[in-house]
Amino acid sequence: MSDADKIFCALDTPSLQVALDWSERLKGTVGGLKLGLEFFGAQGPDGIRRVAAGGMPIFLDLKFHDIPNTVAQAVASVTPLAPLLLTIHAGGGRTMMKAAVDAAAEAAARAGVARPKILAVTVLTSMDQGDLADIGIDDSAEAQVVRLARLAQDAGVDGVVCSPREIAPIRAACGRDLILTVPGIRPAGAALGDQKRVMTPRDAVDAGATYLVIGRPITEAADPVDAARSIAETLAPATAG
Repeated sequence: MSDADKIFCALDTPSLQVALDWSERLKGTVGGLKLGLEFFGAQGPDGIRRVAAGGMPIFLDLKFHDIPNTVAQAVASVTPLAPLLLTIHAGGGRTMMKAAVDAAAEAAARAGVARPKILAVTVLTSMDQGDLADIGIDDSAEAQVVRLARLAQDAGVDGVVCSPREIAPIRAACGRDLILTVPGIRPAGAALGDQKRVMTPRDAVDAGATYLVIGRPITEAADPVDAARSIAETLAPATAG
């Protein structure tokens, strides 16, 4: 995997044309595109197909969370779109997560496509300790994330979505095989926006991140392509002088 391949650009848009424009603009500069609920709600499966036809890997971030049967059917319904990555919520529990993994495998075999990697969302990067306390979780964010990562791994999920600050604890608890997809990435000096648990791209990769999800530092840059390339360059291993 190249350094650029580790970067998924988050496209927070409902517009098909905007997504197509970004796909064309960023192809070969980042590893793929993240499309979420706002895009899927506006454009549906056909919109995903249209963007994927440009050749960029797709991270389909729909965060399914429901009873196991409903999540299994939802996963089966989008698997033929052949996203590389697909999200569910770890908070749905072991049975729900296993149902999602099984449904993805069965649907991929029927459709003749590669099975999407199922990622379980742990604790949203917009949440901090106060937010967790508000919903009755007294443990630290780190403890809650590690608990959910272990549960997801036990359920057979391919990886988790976590904040940069939980990368090292998850690696310590779950080993090197779990895919860690990490939003909340901000280059040095970038605005935090609504993210509360953040880290620079270089530090996140050094800690053990597999994929980095980066949106506004690329899409709101004066030169987005140059911004993406600059971020990728920071991920290159240092060489001895």
